[in-house]
Amino acid sequence: MVKYKTDFDKFVIVSSCERRGWSKVTADSSEDWDFYWANVHTVKQLFMPENGFRLDPHQIINHFPNHYELTRKDLMVKNVKRYQKQCKKEGNDVPDLDFIPTTYMLPQDYSLFVEEFRRSSNSTWIMKPACKAQGRGIFLINKLAQVKKWANGPGTGRERREMENYVVSRYIDNPLLIGSKKFDLRLYVVVLSYRPLKAYLSDLGFARFCNIKYTTEMAEMDNQFVHLTNVAIQKRGLKYNSRHGNKWPLQDLRLFLEATRGREAADQFFKSAEMVIVNSLKAVQNVLINDIHCFELYGYDIIIDENLKPWLIEVNASPSLSATTKADRLLKCKVIHDTLSLVIPNDWPRTDRRPKSAPAYLARSMHVSEDPNHATPTRVGSLRLLYDETEEIEKGRARRDAQLQSDAQRRSKRHTMMGHMDRPMSAFI
Repeated sequence: MVKYKTDFDKFVIVSSCERRGWSKVTADSSEDWDFYWANVHTVKQLFMPENGFRLDPHQIINHFPNHYELTRKDLMVKNVKRYQKQCKKEGNDVPDLDFIPTTYMLPQDYSLFVEEFRRSSNSTWIMKPACKAQGRGIFLINKLAQVKKWANGPGTGRERREMENYVVSRYIDNPLLIGSKKFDLRLYVVVLSYRPLKAYLSDLGFARFCNIKYTTEMAEMDNQFVHLTNVAIQKRGLKYNSRHGNKWPLQDLRLFLEATRGREAADQFFKSAEMVIVNSLKAVQNVLINDIHCFELYGYDIIIDENLKPWLIEVNASPSLSATTKADRLLKCKVIHDTLSLVIPNDWPRTDRRPKSAPAYLARSMHVSEDPNHATPTRVGSLRLLYDETEEIEKGRARRDAQLQSDAQRRSKRHTMMGHMDRPMSAFI
């Protein structure tokens, strides 16, 4: 009997586990579980070195130890910028590297931000707290005085020194509109491993719409129902439509783009959006602690401008599992069902197959499948294989082996020739 544990009291999680016949572990302190769907705070405590907790070989959990390198807004920006510089320095022709708006961290990058702001004083910027979700603490600015007002807000002394980190990004003020309303995309991505990188993209994303028609008028700059697509905000509006929840299925958006821009343009957009996801994952690949016990279900938020260019807004470590409509509940149940089908091996939970003499950390440090005959599935339900680095690594290893063999052959020939040259002339008479 599989034992599962969760600190999310959400229907989509509990029902997906119970349909599999799993038994729920109710004791908060119990470590006798096989699968754990945990919140990010629990994972942080779980992986703290001072706790001395070690996962057993059969245990699986839904977050990597330092997942925040991608899901915290300021760290995501830092890692993406470093990745962009690294690619350009190495001369790699990586397409679509420009996928996040111009962004600075505050208060650290205040001077750089001011310099950029003054170069384009007519621009609008959006400020977001680095560690909050659901649209909390977000506001738009178009004057430096507004930033100073934020910096001089409530609190004194230690409270001011511990000011919450914010990111300030150039606002995408030319978004693609449907029905004159702004929207963004929520895409679901499952990552099984970072080294090698293996990621799946769900077909079941959706577009989230604002209640009110989009405008750049100054009088509406503080109107969240115009500018912020977060469902947690929009459902408080008087014009919120509870029947469809202000959402469009991803396939409806594709049909709209094909009808208004053409199939080729629609295909190119979705291809570009996939590259945004892959490049963002590569940006954190070398800083994420890769643990074979872990996986991630990310919620990617992407906005489309009027030129059909995708811009990455943020990546959510715990995408909302609350359902606002029946269709929304069915979609999220399907996403969770397919995610569990992907991450849970058929013969799981397994006994420890490591040799008794192997160190305890070995199973956790291996980044490849224990089954030599294992093949990465290209599709599991709604999840389609987006990127698998295994084949690329194997090709690179084969090229290195071929080069080493060629070098060895050249050295052998050179030594043979040198041996002939060192023989006395009488040997040739």
